[in-house]
Amino acid sequence: MKKYLKVSLFMALGLATLQLSSCKNKKKLADGGKAPIGEVEITLPCSGVDYFSNDKYFRSNAVGESIDQMTSKKKSMSNAKAQLASDIQTTMKVVGDNYVKSSEFNNKEELLERFEENARTVVNQELRGVRTICEKLVKTPEGKYKTYLAIELSGEELLNRYSEVLSKDENLKIDYNYEKFKETFDAEMEKMGNN
Repeated sequence: MKKYLKVSLFMALGLATLQLSSCKNKKKLADGGKAPIGEVEITLPCSGVDYFSNDKYFRSNAVGESIDQMTSKKKSMSNAKAQLASDIQTTMKVVGDNYVKSSEFNNKEELLERFEENARTVVNQELRGVRTICEKLVKTPEGKYKTYLAIELSGEELLNRYSEVLSKDENLKIDYNYEKFKETFDAEMEKMGNN
C-alpha cells in the first residue's frame, strides 16, 4: 500500500511538473517567444499593429510588385487605397444605418440611400488626401521591385468633410443632426480602436 502511494505521489508530482513546464512554454510563445523549430516567422514591412485602423485613423497597407520601380509603387498605392476605401465605405454604411435607426425619420429608406451616395462621393474625394505612413522598397532575387506601403486617413477629417456634404444636401438638411451623427461616427471609430 505504501509502495502504491509513493508511486502515485511520484506520478502526480511528475505530471504537475510536466504541466507547469508546458504552460511556461506556451506562455513564452504567446509573449513573443521564438517560433518552433523548423518554422520561420515572417515580418512584413509596413504591417502589423502599428498600421491597423484605430479610433483616430483609417489605415491600410499593401504590396505592389513589378519589374519597374514606379509601377510597383503605383500598384501598392492603388491596392492600399482600394482597401482603405472599402473599409471606410463599410464603416460609413454602419454609421449611416445606426444614425438613421436611432433617429425618428419617416423616410428611412430614402435617407439611407442618400447617406450611402454621399459616403461614396466623400470617400472618393478624400482618398486624394491620404498620407503615407510607411514605405519600403526592396528588390527581389528575380530582379523585380516590391513596394510595401501603409497609408492613413484621419477619421476627424473624414467626418468633417462628410458632415459638410450632408449639410449641403437639400434632401437631408432638414433631418440631419451633426451632434447625433458625430456621436454615431465616434462610436464606430472607438470599436476600431478596441480591435
